[in-house]
Amino acid sequence: MVSIIIINYKTFDYTKKCIESIIQYTKNIAFEIILVDNFSNDGSAEKLKHLYPTLTHIQNNTNLGFSKANNIGILEAKGDVILLLNSDTELFEDTISYCYDYIMNGKTNSIVSCKLIYPNNQIQYQCSTFPSIKNNIIEMFRLQKLLSKEKAAKVLYSTYFDHNSEAAPEWIWGTFFMFHKKCLEKLNHKKLDDTFFMYGEDMKWCYDFKHVGCNIVYLPNKKIIHHVGKSSTVISEKTNQIVKNELQFICLVKGRAYKLIYKFIRILNLLSSLNANNYELSKLYLKY
Repeated sequence: MVSIIIINYKTFDYTKKCIESIIQYTKNIAFEIILVDNFSNDGSAEKLKHLYPTLTHIQNNTNLGFSKANNIGILEAKGDVILLLNSDTELFEDTISYCYDYIMNGKTNSIVSCKLIYPNNQIQYQCSTFPSIKNNIIEMFRLQKLLSKEKAAKVLYSTYFDHNSEAAPEWIWGTFFMFHKKCLEKLNHKKLDDTFFMYGEDMKWCYDFKHVGCNIVYLPNKKIIHHVGKSSTVISEKTNQIVKNELQFICLVKGRAYKLIYKFIRILNLLSSLNANNYELSKLYLKY
């Protein structure tokens, strides 16, 4: 069975659409939906409980953030496989069964995601590498132009990878994040790291899973729609928080000295593009 955990925070319409799409398209496996409300305080939790009384509903007394809320949901999970699914996602095919079958057919050591698309069918470039000095130097000096398209994709991922073939990136987004409970048992405290309130938590999760020998797997054959940003009500602060957490992640896993060198190279890389938006972004890196 798959335990599908959805965090709701003032996103009634999107959460409802997400739940309905799961029920409509997930046909070949047993599943449960655990809905964790992060103190929405807007009536959405009550309305969702009224509409879907058979789901497992958990009400937090404060907004605990994405990681802690998912850990609370995981404690209630009865399935052998866990799926963390953003409330602003929508299924239109049986993606969950496909990924579940992949894991259960001898891949219980894998963390799995599928193809994410915008409502207009454009691909979201979710496969990534961990932030590194090396990759920033490659981009700054345009060294990827010396590589084949396939090699550049494997080295840098992101927009260099077309996301149309199976891959093993260093990290994937937490939007659709499926794993067997056996992987969770390997982690410290047997739970997901909850250092980050929002943004960057999926990068840290992938780092932790890889550190204990699990594989990160991207499967392109099934897709879901991701209405990016709809599960967050702090869009204006998003970039600021992403940069802050990225640098905190580097400090946690590589140390303060590496972080300082990374910041310097990252800023130079951004400025080398002569792009006004990247200039503003470089100021955020300088800030932290």
